[in-house]
Amino acid sequence: MPRSETAEIRALAAAGETGHAGEKLRALITRLFALPAENLMINADPYSLNSLNGFFESGTEKFFFKFHQEENEEAMSGEYYRAGILAAAGLPVDMPLHVSTQPGEQILVYRRRDDPRFADILSRLDTVSDPALHEAARAAERGLADRIFETYSRTLHPVTPAQSAAEPIHRLFHHRLTDPATGTFPGGRYAGFYIGGNFAFPGLELAWQELKTLRFIINGIEYRDTLESLFVEAAAALHPAALAGAGGVVAHGDAHNANVWFQRRGGVEDALALFDPAFAGAHIPTLLAEVKATFHNIFAHPFWLYDPQAATAQFCAAASRRGDRLHVETDWRLSRIREDLLAIKAAHIWRPLLRLLRARALLPPDWRRTVNLALFLCPPLVMNLRAGMGGHTPASSAIGFAAAIMAGSEPSEPDIFSDFLDRIDPG
Repeated sequence: MPRSETAEIRALAAAGETGHAGEKLRALITRLFALPAENLMINADPYSLNSLNGFFESGTEKFFFKFHQEENEEAMSGEYYRAGILAAAGLPVDMPLHVSTQPGEQILVYRRRDDPRFADILSRLDTVSDPALHEAARAAERGLADRIFETYSRTLHPVTPAQSAAEPIHRLFHHRLTDPATGTFPGGRYAGFYIGGNFAFPGLELAWQELKTLRFIINGIEYRDTLESLFVEAAAALHPAALAGAGGVVAHGDAHNANVWFQRRGGVEDALALFDPAFAGAHIPTLLAEVKATFHNIFAHPFWLYDPQAATAQFCAAASRRGDRLHVETDWRLSRIREDLLAIKAAHIWRPLLRLLRARALLPPDWRRTVNLALFLCPPLVMNLRAGMGGHTPASSAIGFAAAIMAGSEPSEPDIFSDFLDRIDPG
């Protein structure tokens, strides 16, 4: 099947041919919306791992565009950009002015605004001490968290396996593990990124056949599961039908902070607004609803996922193999603002949500394992973590795989992930 126009445009931009990409995008926007696009600029955005965004003008009006483009999207159908679902549920969402929902031509066009994205505010706070901005960010996060939980509590309902399977959020998890044509495991990004590949860590190179069976010891803590066993377990546990038992909610599903505006209100408490609801839905499996936002807004920082070069300059990482163990030593850790965001997510969304599930007899006994596995899939399936791919270095690759293992596997003693899961336990 030939590539879609959005796939071609994103490939051109990724190859540095932004002029050619811009010309094709201008023509596509004009055709889709009868909106002549002038002065179009594609942003060089480290957060746009599977999307493209930028600005253009049409007459006297200024616009912001964004599209999310997945491999094999050409064969998919359905309305993926459903901001109206979120707005009707009471979530703060920036409504697009123009929407195309055709597979391979899915583009959102917004009125251009001067607000920064929350991701950019937080990146500053990762490295600069700014107490006033820090507190403003914390307050805005608390406000959004309370709105999100209130929406979850109002919209929580039983869902059928068919309703769960119809939600596009599974394209971020289970579908990236399976072959798009047959649905068989292993396939998708998992197979394409890792199976048969070579892996370079600081001072060590391994083939997938070696790496997949090794157990990790990270900063002296031993982890129970191998990479391969986690992928196999996740393919079963995160099957859309398997997740239906915990019910569903109205959710954005992919509210990483590059999809969130930080609205400064001058004397009034700042607020956050969601946009790009590419994976929003009315029946999002409850245990998946906050996973992407939790990992990508907190555990992917500082630097290592979105800015591997900065991570390599800022943090140390070393790897060595001893028998069937892979030892990784690193000084990577969360920044203070990320720790604060994690505490807010735990107290204002995750724990009350799990308590609500228990009260409604929807909390599965294996909820903790499901959350572990969903968090595990976030980093290795959003981009290829192998050194040399996506700008990753041996050091950032070692940090990335260590973070994935920590997210998914039981540790021999407490770590930041097990501590988080203890904090959200409904008791």
